[in-house]
Amino acid sequence: MQVVCLQEEAFYALFDKVVEHMESKRDNKPAKWIDAEEAMLLLNIKSTTTLQKLRDEGKIRFSQPQRKIILYDRDSINEYIEKHVRETF
Repeated sequence: MQVVCLQEEAFYALFDKVVEHMESKRDNKPAKWIDAEEAMLLLNIKSTTTLQKLRDEGKIRFSQPQRKIILYDRDSINEYIEKHVRETF
């Protein structure tokens, strides 16, 4: 095993480069499909019944890949919110 010694300035410069590289590789785009908890946060609702009502009435898109897993389309939630915007005078 080899031990590498660096001066403090060199260590922090290397560390900054690594952080910069990792941030450039990270995908900052939010996920298209989100779970119920995140959907309720976006809609500012606290009831799963209200979320189910929006889903059942076709107001927001969803996918059900498995029986107990329901995912919501972030874009359709944003469209639903934008559709109900009230313009100021």
